[in-house]
Amino acid sequence: QVRFVESGGGLAQPGGSLRLSCATSGIDFETYNVIWFREPPRKRRELVATLTPGIFTSESVNGRFTISRDSAKNTVYLEMNNLKPEDTAVYYCNAASLRLGREHWGQGTRDTVSS
Repeated sequence: QVRFVESGGGLAQPGGSLRLSCATSGIDFETYNVIWFREPPRKRRELVATLTPGIFTSESVNGRFTISRDSAKNTVYLEMNNLKPEDTAVYYCNAASLRLGREHWGQGTRDTVSS
């Protein structure tokens, strides 16, 4: 059974930092690509960062957000620095396998950046 546990969301001030975690079970990082998406209020869900085939972060967060993973813990992280109000969103962990034709979503974690 595939399961994601997302954590680390909350309230931060502009310029502050948050670290999101996505603890996974039931998938392996060789078969699945884990991606962070976010859905700002009243906007479409957008890709934030992915690890494979190469590390990619969207232009809006490039230089501020870092994606990483700990294979021993089956966990993917999103380190978010120099936060801006426009980073306010629900952040989702996604795992997708083109080979298997499967995709799984986490429940989302809400981050609010406000003074």
